[in-house]
Amino acid sequence: MNPDIPENERFLVALVTGGAKGIGRGICHVLAQKGYRIALTYHSDSEDMEDVTRELKHIYGADPFAMRSDLTQPGEPRKVVDAVLEHYGRIDLVVNNAGQSTMNPLTELEEDEISWMVTLDYTAPILLSKYAARAMIERGIRGSIHFITSSRGERAYPGDSIYGGMKAALIRSCASLALEWAPHGIRTNCVAPGATVNDLEQDARTEPLGRKIPLGRLGTPSDIGEAIAWLASDKASYITGINLRIDGGLILPGMPEDTSEEAGYGWGTVYPKPD
Repeated sequence: MNPDIPENERFLVALVTGGAKGIGRGICHVLAQKGYRIALTYHSDSEDMEDVTRELKHIYGADPFAMRSDLTQPGEPRKVVDAVLEHYGRIDLVVNNAGQSTMNPLTELEEDEISWMVTLDYTAPILLSKYAARAMIERGIRGSIHFITSSRGERAYPGDSIYGGMKAALIRSCASLALEWAPHGIRTNCVAPGATVNDLEQDARTEPLGRKIPLGRLGTPSDIGEAIAWLASDKASYITGINLRIDGGLILPGMPEDTSEEAGYGWGTVYPKPD
C-alpha cells in the first residue's frame, strides 16, 4: 500500500478502465467529486491521461493513479488489479468502461479483428472483475462492480454483430455474477449508454441525432457517471444484476419510425433545430 496514505484514513477506491477520455473521463470526474480515490487505465494517448489527471487534481484535489494498459494482452487485467491494490491497498468500485466499437459487416471483418474485439469488449472486463471480486472477498469489502454496456446490447443494428453481441453477453454474465457474489455483499450491475457525446468538440444539445431522441439531446459522460455513482451508493443497496439503460428513450419499444428525408436513419419525434 502507498506509504503516503495514513492507515487510519478512511477512503473508497474506484478503478475505471478507459478513464482518460469520453465516457470514462466523465465517470472519473463524477466519482472524484463524490470523494473516491481514482485509479484509471488508458491505452495509447498519454496526452489525454495527463489532461484528465491535471483536471482531477485541480478541480477536486484528487491525485489519481493512472496506468497505461492494453487489456487485450494475456495477464493484463490481473496486473491492473494488482497494481491498484499495491498503490491503494483496496478496491471498492470497478467500472469496466474500456471498449472498442465497429459497424462493419461480419463478412468484412478479419479473424484477428473479431478476436481482438471479443477480448477487449468481453473477456478483459470479465477477467478484471474476477480478480477485483477476489480481492474484495479476501478483504471483506462489500463493493460494487459495474459493466458499461450499451443500448446496442438490447437493440440490433446491421454491422454490430460483435460489439453489440459482446455487450449483450456482459448483461447476461452480470446477472450470473450478481448471484455468485451476493453472499459476499458485492453488487454487480450494468449501465447501458445510448448515443453519448465522446469528444470535447461535441455538444449534446446540437448533435443532429439528438433531435431524434425522445428527450431531445444526446447523453453526456456525466449522465453516465451519476448513474454509476448512484448504483454504487447505499441508496441503491438493494439493486444488483440489472442493466440500467441511460439513453433518453432512444430504444423504447413502440416508438414510431420516422422515415422522412429530414430524419434520415432513425426514429421518434424530430425536434426543431436549436437556435
